[in-house]
Amino acid sequence: MKPLEHHTVVYPTGATKWILILTAISCAILELIDTTVVNVSLREISGSIGATTTEIAWVVTAYAISNVIIIPLTSMLSDLFGRKTYFTGSVVLFTFASLMCGLSTNLWMLVFWRFVQGIGGGGLLSTAQSIIVGAFPPEKITTANAIFGMGIIMGPTFGPTMGGYITDHLNWHWIFFVNIPVGCIATILAWTFVTDREGAVKPRRIDWWGIVFLIMAVGSIQYVLEEGTSKDWFESSEISFFSVVAVVGLVAFIIRELKIDYPAVNIRLYKNYNLAMGSIMNFMLGFLLFGTVFIFPLFAQISLGWTATDTGVFMIPSALCTAVTFPIVGKQLGKGRNPKTIIIIGIMMTFTFLMMMSFASPDSNQYNFYFPFVLRGVGMALMMSPILSLAVAGLRGKDMAQAIGLANMIRQLGGAVGIALINVFLVNKNAEVRGSMLGYVTDYTAASTERIAALAQNFVSKGYSADDAQTLAYKTIEGMLYKQQALVSYDQGFFVIGVSILLCIPVVFLIRYKKQTQAKVIADH
Repeated sequence: MKPLEHHTVVYPTGATKWILILTAISCAILELIDTTVVNVSLREISGSIGATTTEIAWVVTAYAISNVIIIPLTSMLSDLFGRKTYFTGSVVLFTFASLMCGLSTNLWMLVFWRFVQGIGGGGLLSTAQSIIVGAFPPEKITTANAIFGMGIIMGPTFGPTMGGYITDHLNWHWIFFVNIPVGCIATILAWTFVTDREGAVKPRRIDWWGIVFLIMAVGSIQYVLEEGTSKDWFESSEISFFSVVAVVGLVAFIIRELKIDYPAVNIRLYKNYNLAMGSIMNFMLGFLLFGTVFIFPLFAQISLGWTATDTGVFMIPSALCTAVTFPIVGKQLGKGRNPKTIIIIGIMMTFTFLMMMSFASPDSNQYNFYFPFVLRGVGMALMMSPILSLAVAGLRGKDMAQAIGLANMIRQLGGAVGIALINVFLVNKNAEVRGSMLGYVTDYTAASTERIAALAQNFVSKGYSADDAQTLAYKTIEGMLYKQQALVSYDQGFFVIGVSILLCIPVVFLIRYKKQTQAKVIADH
């Protein structure tokens, strides 16, 4: 089949096009799955390799830090090595690191290879998006973003499900080994079908200082966000030190990138008004996507007693609703519908989902959550598709690739900020709610003394001594109190996330949109 020409740019067609897109989206999903796949297996991993709960958190942190450092550099590295070589090399690095993670026998070996895996994975995410966008002519840009958006949703949703299932039925090593066959196939397909970016020019000079400052800034920010809660934030000298490094690195990075004419990351792109607005929306999108994926499993498992596999399986229909909605939204955008209207409808649907979740009770079950999660799935698609297009609107060639890297980094940071803030909120709210509830569980409260006496009597009837029965009664009350305080805290957590989502509405109104420019979303690849 002859390739289609569009404004002198040659686009892939037929089977070649769809193999290319499938390869790119598979790699993006693989990278995003590995962001969350280990979370549900940390307890088993720590027991297997003899690590404490604090130490094992580094398995997640190492991946997140290297991931968020490399994402904004992908455009420069892609031009330096050629997109084909860089993307294929990232797949190879990710696959080899996955093998080594699975073979790891101690904590720091696993942490090192997770860091390397994150470097390969970060290279896959933004490059995959630029490959998918580059496979479509400008008028089909919404289709390209819909395909990539499905990957963004599927990855974090399927990660915990896969992790839980594999850990329950095999062992934690297979969480990493399952990447290997996919990685090997993706390597062959990437080398065969991925091409270098049209008009790419190898950088004459490399901005080493810019890269150093970026690593200092973004790496430290990610570390502070990942580790802050467990180290009690600024009570820890370590967190304080890295916060200072982050500020110094960020200021130095901005000054450096604005002064030189060969920046590693072209932050001058933020002169583009809509790109700046799109970045704010992308940040909130990351906050919402990763925040709700973080809070719901905790809520379901602690307050409602679900297993990790149950929780993960329950979230799949929501992701499928998103996948079905994406192409519909793409068609509406292609017809010239105002993206601001679509985003606001998506915000309101997501807000409704969070408000419904904030009224959960101890009697809530899966049936109570199906409709809210359908709203979440559709609402996320309505928000995400226009925001993805907005993040690269009006840009071309190298600028577009840089904007994609920045957008992905900001979304990842939004997710890290969301998880950190939700964690802080839940810790404080748990303490507050527990303090309020304990006031009602005393020797002077008739309801609590009657309940404890009834529980103790029940244990005595089962053959326990009076002292043991009393101790077990108090432990049972403690367990009930913990579940109740967690439920109230999570309900209020959903409410706070819902209210924070409404802050996006003023930003949406600030977006500039002209209907006649709709077909010129991206003019060149």
